[in-house]
Amino acid sequence: MALPMMPKATAVWLVENTALTFIQIAEFCGFHELEVQAIADGEVAVGMVGLDPIANDQLTQEEIDRCLKDAAARLELMKSDLPQPRVRPKGARYTPVSKRQDKPDAIAWLLRNYPALKDPAISKLLGTTKTTINAVRDRTHWNSTNIRPQDPIELGLCTVIELSDALRKAGQTFPVIEEAPEEPAAAAPEEKPKSADPSIETLFSR
Repeated sequence: MALPMMPKATAVWLVENTALTFIQIAEFCGFHELEVQAIADGEVAVGMVGLDPIANDQLTQEEIDRCLKDAAARLELMKSDLPQPRVRPKGARYTPVSKRQDKPDAIAWLLRNYPALKDPAISKLLGTTKTTINAVRDRTHWNSTNIRPQDPIELGLCTVIELSDALRKAGQTFPVIEEAPEEPAAAAPEEKPKSADPSIETLFSR
């Protein structure tokens, strides 16, 4: 299926400027519905400037209006002579050098928040090794004192759908919402005991 140019920026624009459903936007841009929802919730593509598909001759306003009237309808990309983006083939995950230093933080976050996620799944998700995962877990990593658990999605090491799929295979739901412990009720102030002798109480009240 042909995809629009800069699909993520296009999805951002459609989320911000139309009332199309997440499924309609997801199928047009080649994403999963959950990833589009994450864009709408501000969890993904934070700060990304949307790309207007109408101004770039990829959609028409009439096509958008047609799909707004029918939630079952799907957007159709306008024919163009421009080369279409290729789908990246599956293979070993490549992580830019600038982000490799963030992997220990992401590993620590996954170990803390999703204990059901096995080491092979974490390794595949982040493109890391079991040795690094064990070092973070055992606090034997060379940079252990500086490791701070951080969400790998925010760090750009994986997508919402990739994490969601990994958790589904591990039998755990996404996201996990930890309930804050209830604070104990404040104790009622103790009442000052009254004197048994009314004459003494009268004396001190003057």
